[in-house]
Amino acid sequence: MVMDAARGRVAALLGADPRGVVFTSGGTEADTLALTPDYQRGEVPERYDVLIASSVEHAAVLRGHRFPAERVELLPVDSRGRLSLEALDTALQRHLAAGHRALVSVMLANNETGVIQPIPEVVRLAREHGALVHTDAVQAAGRIPVSIRELGVDLVSVSAHKIGGSPGAGALVIADPDLRPAPVFAGGGQERGRRGGTENVPAIAAFGVAAQAAGASLESEQIRIAALRERLESALRCEFPELVLLVGDVDRLPNTSCLSLPGAPAETMVIALDLAGLAVSAGSACSSGKVAASHVLAAMGVPERIARSAFRLSFGWSSGEEDVNRALGAFRRVMPGVLRRRAAA
Repeated sequence: MVMDAARGRVAALLGADPRGVVFTSGGTEADTLALTPDYQRGEVPERYDVLIASSVEHAAVLRGHRFPAERVELLPVDSRGRLSLEALDTALQRHLAAGHRALVSVMLANNETGVIQPIPEVVRLAREHGALVHTDAVQAAGRIPVSIRELGVDLVSVSAHKIGGSPGAGALVIADPDLRPAPVFAGGGQERGRRGGTENVPAIAAFGVAAQAAGASLESEQIRIAALRERLESALRCEFPELVLLVGDVDRLPNTSCLSLPGAPAETMVIALDLAGLAVSAGSACSSGKVAASHVLAAMGVPERIARSAFRLSFGWSSGEEDVNRALGAFRRVMPGVLRRRAAA
């Protein structure tokens, strides 16, 4: 069957049991499904009293969870955007002492900066305190190896369109198929009663094909895309020293560059580069168009003048050397004018 084949392919990409793959409408719904106080393992209810998350999570986690606001604790990150493990340990100890059972949610890689979080260390601390662990891997899946077994997490959220599939499909992947989050939609009992509603079969089928393709070329694509990114970043920093490369010296996704031209509003760069034929985004692609500075960069302590000017470039499976050349050409055409306007402001 189409659904079974897709389920198996998504499970294979993520090193999971196919029975633990719950198809959703996308990554946002997968996060909301995971982040509930109410679970059941087999026939035994499990209740989680508090949600602990990093302060740089996607809005799907920060606003999409199902915990009461007073039961959510956001933890700090360092200047590179990596979670403070000391803060996590302290929070887990405090909640355990208070008799609280915690659900920890830390994204695998940030959607704005590409920074990769120390998930194995997060899992180790969580296990010491009896906590459940969820990771939003929407940005990471298909770009770096993501194995639910090797990471040791309990739940992983992924999205089809981020790996080349169709919009309208995603999945919450559960390490233990007997662990069941309270459904967001009760509906008709689809997905073994974990997600009600008629499945989007065409999008799910495409999700499976994309997962298979991503898994087959993951290692070579990771190397190829990283080389393209490094070439572009090196050239930009050489030709335009005014540009600031954020988090360039930390473990990050191969496809993501976060840059800033301090003093020039991000939307100025986005529009100018768009007119020159290069698509970039200001902050998260899901929230582009907003004027406010990124909450991710604010949590990292990035000065507002730099944060308000930050924009993101991303590479994909179709990117090649000629795209780097075109991108450099676009910057060469727009930077003189942008720098003049910045100086006159």
